Amino acid sequence: MTDTPPVCNYEGSDYQTSFWEQGGRAYEDACEAIALKKLLPAHGEHLLELGAGAGRNTPRYTGYGKITLVDYSRTQLLQARARLGDSARYRFVAADIYRLPFVNDAFDGATMIRTLHHMADAPKALNEIRRVLAVDANFILEYANKRNWKSMLRYLLKKQTWSPYTLEPIEFETLNFDFHPKAIRTWLKTAGFNVEKTLTVSHFRVGFLKRAVPTNILAGLDNALQWTGSFAQFTPSVFTSTCAIGGGGQSKPEGFFACPACGAALEDTPPTITCPHCGHAYSVADGIYDFRVNPPAE
Repeated sequence: MTDTPPVCNYEGSDYQTSFWEQGGRAYEDACEAIALKKLLPAHGEHLLELGAGAGRNTPRYTGYGKITLVDYSRTQLLQARARLGDSARYRFVAADIYRLPFVNDAFDGATMIRTLHHMADAPKALNEIRRVLAVDANFILEYANKRNWKSMLRYLLKKQTWSPYTLEPIEFETLNFDFHPKAIRTWLKTAGFNVEKTLTVSHFRVGFLKRAVPTNILAGLDNALQWTGSFAQFTPSVFTSTCAIGGGGQSKPEGFFACPACGAALEDTPPTITCPHCGHAYSVADGIYDFRVNPPAE
């Protein structure tokens, strides 16, 4: 078992309520819904939703027969389960994105929205995501863009010390990173993804505009501009639609789950799943599969 980078844990957080429902984010939510509608395939078998949180976006994935929601926080997944209800269509999994508890090539689609910005080692996370996706799987990634127009303006006015033009990520708060679009494209290619479409999102993420202009009008204007991401990315949020190509697993073992500690295939045997190879035991409680190798105290 190898060490992995630190994880941003939303355990016990009221993020869905405080940030999305009461935090004045209706514009951002509407813009993301528009982008997802443009990028999602019409049909799919099994979607992996990474950083699912409380399930804000899950109802938008209507074309997929099954959805596995992954988040590091059990409480976020419990909120998602309360929101979505108990259904054979959904599976809730607490796990570390750097150590996904699935066999190779398990999914034909994946999304990761507002999650990469918590990854201290983004390339490592992308490589692990590629491992669990089948060839030709669709992967929609959203990332926080360091080369956005506000950061460029602040840098020009010397109100910001870091350059928005350099390729390295900027950690503006602990485990909160902004990325350069060119770096993201390089990491995606190296991991085994081909970028097929890029949308720029949240062109008007300015407080006074969001207060002064009705959300539907502002989101409509954003909708009209998202296509410009195909040649320039200067918004704080960027969406990419990619296709998984070479570089994934060599063969798909029987089963679905794999031990995140050693990679051995696991049988789905709630309430406890024990790895026959390394002996790690993982619990299943309250409808949540907990595959965190070293779960924090709750």
